[in-house]
Amino acid sequence: MQQLATLARDSRALAALAVPLALTQLAQVALTTTDTIMMGVLGTETLAAGGLALVIFNQLRTMGVGLVTSVGNQVAAAAARTERDEGAADDGDEVRGLVRAAMAVATLAGIAGAVLMVLIGQTATWLGQDAVVARRAQGMLAALAPGLLPCLWFQAIRQFTVGMRRPQALLQITVASVAVNAGLNWIFIHGTWGLPKLGLTGIGVATSSVYLLSFLALYTSARRDPQLAPLLSLDFWRADAPTVRRLLGLGTPIAATYGSEAGFFSVTALLAGSFGAAALAAHTAVNQLIYIVFQVAVGLSHAASINVSRELALGEYAAARRIKNTALACGAAVTTFVGIAYLAVPELVLRPYFDPGAAADQQGLQIATGLLVVVAVLQFFDCAQNIGVGLLRGLDDTKSGFRITLIGYWLVGLPAAWLFAYPLGGGTRGLWLGLLIGLATTAVLLLRRYGRALSAKAVASPEAAVAG
Repeated sequence: MQQLATLARDSRALAALAVPLALTQLAQVALTTTDTIMMGVLGTETLAAGGLALVIFNQLRTMGVGLVTSVGNQVAAAAARTERDEGAADDGDEVRGLVRAAMAVATLAGIAGAVLMVLIGQTATWLGQDAVVARRAQGMLAALAPGLLPCLWFQAIRQFTVGMRRPQALLQITVASVAVNAGLNWIFIHGTWGLPKLGLTGIGVATSSVYLLSFLALYTSARRDPQLAPLLSLDFWRADAPTVRRLLGLGTPIAATYGSEAGFFSVTALLAGSFGAAALAAHTAVNQLIYIVFQVAVGLSHAASINVSRELALGEYAAARRIKNTALACGAAVTTFVGIAYLAVPELVLRPYFDPGAAADQQGLQIATGLLVVVAVLQFFDCAQNIGVGLLRGLDDTKSGFRITLIGYWLVGLPAAWLFAYPLGGGTRGLWLGLLIGLATTAVLLLRRYGRALSAKAVASPEAAVAG
């Protein structure tokens, strides 16, 4: 009973930060979900082309986000030290410097990523993709590229607000952006109000516009917050070089970790495309479902990571140890509930992407329905490995996550995906079985590493006796 009471108490503490973050993540993924649904309305071929463009965009966006993710942990630790050593505050100079450095890193990453996005789009046909699909994807990528810069600026300010434990405005802004995105999609796709009819490219234009508006809204909100405004400094050209190097030192392995996972999914999308447009459309739809549930894991991961940073700064090692079990229990509850829905009402789950009455959608729907059986299990391990990465980030151990993902995804998962898909004839379902094996391996290794690293840190700390 005492353990259940402790779990309930820890769950409430974790939820205080995780719930607004998870809801924000879900609202953000609603942007790409809206995009994907509208692609499906335009036809299976458009869904395949748009899905390919989103895979490339998400690959680069995710890596850019990784570069600034450690800012939240650094800000949280600085705030906790100030709280512990009352009167020793530095008037916010440390946090202000972190914000400047985060904006500098985001700017560099946004420009480089936009250029890469366009270049990668030009090589899609070399990667075994249908020529028509590849050509249509190129137009959308060109429209998405300018939106990467404000997207990463938004993420830099977001990490600052999360580290200060004031993320509430994120949810309202992101929810509003979903409605704006849907409206702009319709306008640019169909050429409403005299604008040119852009089709799939219009979805990219709408998404880039929404990223810019979201950044401006979050910045304005933070400037109005009396606790955040004095620390919010966007003059990134004045960023302190050592702070930028410190963020890059922590953020590069995180970006590589995120990129490793996103790349794992990107390669399997390319492999799915080798089975035809229907298989790629099915893969895109199911991957979007996974992406939705994954946002809950991201919220739990960020909250657990920030809480671990705070607890370690305060010398509370026992609390840091419990955070792992609490986050995993919450993740298991969510993924089990969603998995039951996948198995119970698959046609309803896939209805936004495929029309059961349309002959052209039948093959894609059939493939996607078969994939849901695998996905119902896979999503728990996807959640667990993301939590593991966040826990290690709370220890300022960002390199182990990258090394472990290389093993789990690329040395175990990808060979398994190829084996099940091609030699064993499993097709697209075989690819997803490989994904499952890779994610499960990664989750086990990450969580084991966190337990060992935390124990070593506790033993080496003068507060270990108190924490135990």
